[in-house]
Amino acid sequence: MNQTSYRLKTWLLQYVGAWDKFWFAPRQPQTLSLLRVITGAMLLYSHLVLATDLTSFLGDTAWVNNETVRQLHDGTFGVADFGWTYLSSISNPALLWSHHVFTILVTACFAIGFLTRITSPLAWFLQLMYLHRMTGTLFGFDQIVTYVAMYLVIAPSGSCFSIDAMIRDRFASDQRGRFWNWFFPAVKATVFSNIATRLLQLHLCIIYLFGGISKARGQTWWDGTAIWYSVSNYEYQSLDMTWLSGYPRLFSAMSHLTLFWELFYCALIWPRITRPFMLVIALALHAGIALALGMITFGMMMIAANMVFVSPEYVKAVASHLRFPKVRAAA
Repeated sequence: MNQTSYRLKTWLLQYVGAWDKFWFAPRQPQTLSLLRVITGAMLLYSHLVLATDLTSFLGDTAWVNNETVRQLHDGTFGVADFGWTYLSSISNPALLWSHHVFTILVTACFAIGFLTRITSPLAWFLQLMYLHRMTGTLFGFDQIVTYVAMYLVIAPSGSCFSIDAMIRDRFASDQRGRFWNWFFPAVKATVFSNIATRLLQLHLCIIYLFGGISKARGQTWWDGTAIWYSVSNYEYQSLDMTWLSGYPRLFSAMSHLTLFWELFYCALIWPRITRPFMLVIALALHAGIALALGMITFGMMMIAANMVFVSPEYVKAVASHLRFPKVRAAA
């Protein structure tokens, strides 16, 4: 084997090894478990909001009634299929309310981490059924919380910060076996935790990249007025930011920084040296959206989604410092 072939083979083996490590190196579950708590709380809040006026969103008398949704799904109106849902076939108010109460209970169990192996996929599936039914009444928050919940199904996200962890530690000496360990997994590094983390990270990168490309098509992001038009829009304004009109260079810099950040997030979030800066900008940007534009749940959920780039070791260290007994015992 000549020198060139040897170098090529070495490079390929290093590449394959790095790819294998990226996807299949075991990872601790602390970050995903914390994300489960936040995602579950956001899902629960969403379903409780629906409960304040359920028949306006579901049933034959809803703003978008069952027949209209079915026609949208089968392409009658020339609209792409949004997905199947059994909720478009339910019109009885009592049945709708029973289903919704069941959904709230399942989502609450998912949030607190009770029987997470069951409630995690069930909470995600129920949320998906609501999304497919509520065509025309969805916002960015609904998509974000649903995709995060989907990836949490893969990982043992109930292994810590959960009721499952309390049950496991309380009865660990009495109950052992494959069945028990599947329902109440130990806090340990697993390949599934890493796969779920990588999928979440890549999905977030794609969201920001396409968001940046979409912004780049608009003139206001290039001339620096986009931020001003956003905060001065009374339809969304929840915090008076009109004082920015006296500082055109400031809102122009904010517009250009936002555009740059979204376009290059997918590249700069991976190196350790640039990751903290990207996360700080994400925190500032989405906190600003939450406070100034009234999109509190969306802003909070996007901040939570960015937490997937925080290492489990850091989450464990912070939790131990805050004296969470389960994490301290696991450490």
